[in-house]
Amino acid sequence: MTTAPRLALALGAAGLLLAAGLHGADPARADDTDPSNPPGTEPSATAPVKVDPTDPDLKLPEGATLAEAKVLDIKSVVEDQSGDERREDTNADVTFALQAEVLFGKDSAKLGTDAKARIAAIADEIRKQNATQVRVFGFTDNLGSSAHGDVLSKQRANAVQAVLDQDLNEPGITFEVRGYGEQYPIADNSTEEGRRKNRRVEVTFPRPQG
Repeated sequence: MTTAPRLALALGAAGLLLAAGLHGADPARADDTDPSNPPGTEPSATAPVKVDPTDPDLKLPEGATLAEAKVLDIKSVVEDQSGDERREDTNADVTFALQAEVLFGKDSAKLGTDAKARIAAIADEIRKQNATQVRVFGFTDNLGSSAHGDVLSKQRANAVQAVLDQDLNEPGITFEVRGYGEQYPIADNSTEEGRRKNRRVEVTFPRPQG
């Protein structure tokens, strides 16, 4: 997988897009709530630039005022050709998603022979980004019982976290580990291709700010 993200933004002021709406008119809004993402992964960027509401170039309708400015959370996604691994970069954080088949045997939480090398590459990126807070979330498809999926996804997340912790060997890093089972699918569970995408472990950590 290509580790360098194909970002469509600069990290300076040029990379900030402000969503400024009008009170009294239909406001433009950033998509800051995504029901497909689990709790704790919402965009966290805030708009650092103030807009002068008295600027005549704004040409506001009579009686209208500016809504609060927001920074749009821009996402860049890079996926390897096999679909086994995906990297998502936003202005807030980085997420690696590994398909369960490249990490574990069927219906198992025991890591396979190639899994540790993939997890080690993620640990290297965490170290490079100087991240100290890491989320490890496990997910399954909708086959079998929901209770079984909850348990299996948490066991798989725990297995990945244990390797990350060993590779990083940093006492200052904290982990949040959860198993969401069949919740928050990213593909259609009615096909095997979609179910394969949904069987995954995601590792997320903040991008350095400033």
